[in-house]
Amino acid sequence: MNIARTRNFKFLPIVVLCIVVIVAAPGWSTARVDNSIFAELLRKYVHNGQVNYDGLKKEESRLDQYLKVLENVDPDSLSRDEQFAFYANAYNAWTVKLILTGYPGIDSIKDLGSLFKSPWKKKLVRINGKVLTLDNVEHDILRPRFKDARVHFAINCAAYSCPPLYPEPFSAGKLDEQLTAATRSFINNPKRNYFEGGNLYVSKIFKWFAEDFDRDPYSFIVVYAEGNFKKELEAGKEKIKIKYLDYDWSLNNKPQ
Repeated sequence: MNIARTRNFKFLPIVVLCIVVIVAAPGWSTARVDNSIFAELLRKYVHNGQVNYDGLKKEESRLDQYLKVLENVDPDSLSRDEQFAFYANAYNAWTVKLILTGYPGIDSIKDLGSLFKSPWKKKLVRINGKVLTLDNVEHDILRPRFKDARVHFAINCAAYSCPPLYPEPFSAGKLDEQLTAATRSFINNPKRNYFEGGNLYVSKIFKWFAEDFDRDPYSFIVVYAEGNFKKELEAGKEKIKIKYLDYDWSLNNKPQ
């Protein structure tokens, strides 16, 4: 008997087991989501933060096709970054769908709620055999699972004061770059955050989700601020007071 060959056979099951473990590990998942339809719709109907709901209404069937793609995805088969991107895209796409259910007869997403139920508590997000609310996606999945405050600038609530709808789907390959770009864009928009008379005026997002920003909006904002805005913040660091701006809930179908 060839002893060397026998030893090789003894090690074979171990090698096979290692391969199986590597392939099955979630972090190594090669599963991908086809976001091509959503990419096409965003490219055509989202410009400078303005959402063209008239155009989207005409192609609502295309949006429905994309929502069907999302519905048939098993998020657990995706890598961590793909999951983040998947849920952010699902939130944004289903928010658009929610608006279209009432458009053009609404002026705000809040018009789609009622005295007893906000629009974010409607069960409409269909994913892998489950029906979730937008609140479920944001507060039960995205925020607690990924613990990345930049998510607040990636998901869009269809309101004028909300961070703009990102003009392309999020994807694992450039997720960090996209989240940073979305955050910088919102932070440096003088209509949303600005420094004046020793006061830092900021979006109410920093108040509503204070714990996500360690209850210190200044320290978060100064990281992403640019140009003169950043210089002003750094120069006045010791005496800056935070003021929260009013939130405009009108539809984001106007330039931002």
